[in-house]
Amino acid sequence: MIVGVGVDIVDVPRFRRVLQRTPALKERLFALSERDLSVRSLAARFAAKEALVKAVGDSTGFRWHDVEVVSNEHGRPSFLLAGQAAEKVALHGISILHLSLSHDGDSACAFVVAEGPGEVARHAGRRGAGGGAVDARGDV
Repeated sequence: MIVGVGVDIVDVPRFRRVLQRTPALKERLFALSERDLSVRSLAARFAAKEALVKAVGDSTGFRWHDVEVVSNEHGRPSFLLAGQAAEKVALHGISILHLSLSHDGDSACAFVVAEGPGEVARHAGRRGAGGGAVDARGDV
């Protein structure tokens, strides 16, 4: 089941200017393994992190360094999650994340699809007196 989708687009020249004005931002936003990439690749990774938050539907507890974008030997991007980001994704019933990155001209874009049983499906087996699904607090 698709739990959520998220998309984000970043203007690469604007992102470059922001990084030049605030050099410490690169260290705040990106894991050590990401920092030496081109500005275009950093913009796509920033878009990926933003798209992930949108797919999850809840930004509380997310820390930039807990979300790392990695690529396999064929260049396919994916997320490496740690800490509170991993916990938040699991809490929302997400077990699979699909990530697509794209660049065109001055734009970098990311699209995320989050899959899993989701919160509703996880709790659907528990029923309250009225027959409705029970949420995580036990209310009907």
